[in-house]
Amino acid sequence: MKKSRLAAAVSYAVLFVCVICALFPYLWTFLAATHTNAQVFHFDYTFRLGTNLIQNYHDLLEELPIWNNLFSSLFVATVYTVLVLLLDSMAGYGFAQYRFPGRNILFVIILAAMMIPAQVLMVPLYIQFSKMALTDTYAGIILSGLPGAFGVFLMRQSMLSFPRELIEAARIDGSGEAKTFFTIVIPNMKPALTSLAILSFVNQWGNYYVPLVLLNTKEKYTIPVAISLLAQPNFDINYGALMLGACMAVLPIMVFFLIFQRNFIEGMMVGAVKG
Repeated sequence: MKKSRLAAAVSYAVLFVCVICALFPYLWTFLAATHTNAQVFHFDYTFRLGTNLIQNYHDLLEELPIWNNLFSSLFVATVYTVLVLLLDSMAGYGFAQYRFPGRNILFVIILAAMMIPAQVLMVPLYIQFSKMALTDTYAGIILSGLPGAFGVFLMRQSMLSFPRELIEAARIDGSGEAKTFFTIVIPNMKPALTSLAILSFVNQWGNYYVPLVLLNTKEKYTIPVAISLLAQPNFDINYGALMLGACMAVLPIMVFFLIFQRNFIEGMMVGAVKG
């Protein structure tokens, strides 16, 4: 009994230290957003609220159209997530429930696409989208990531467990393929869809390279690109405004994840153990 209690105490202590290490950067960033430039790196102010939050906000607005940048990120991430859910769920359903020539080869190609670094694709992506007149547009950023290879994989793994008997019964009753998919299959895939939605939204919210390459207008910049402008080399950096911008960038995504974390974990477990 004593050994089990000791082991539990040690486990909780280790977990507590890990939590502190994980949360410290966020706590420091939030507190630094209230400090002056001189106070940010001063140890005496590390764990204290400052009084410079309002001034940092005004400085941030002078440097960036931050609310436009937040809207750009929200719009792009939302539309991208909706399209990923639609396209990847349809593709995953096709791979899981249909038998057609070359199915396994196509799926291997999709898995191989997951291993290609995004940076390798930047030059051909820019050339292609430039010829299509999609540079400096939200459409270019959204289309560049469609469909998501990981999403196809996740939805296929989840849909492998879906009973084919239900689909066959729907077909016998005269239900078309589209109606069967949207009224029978999709409602039973909510955990996997929620996981994919969270992953897609977070990934697109933090997407830096594609908006940096495709966008030219400061008002259209997504939040990662906009924040990077505050830390350019050879320029005086206003760290208070920079930290406030980082807080405004990370808070929405933290709230989004905390709301849906239970569904996210459930969906990832379904995708991991099925098929």
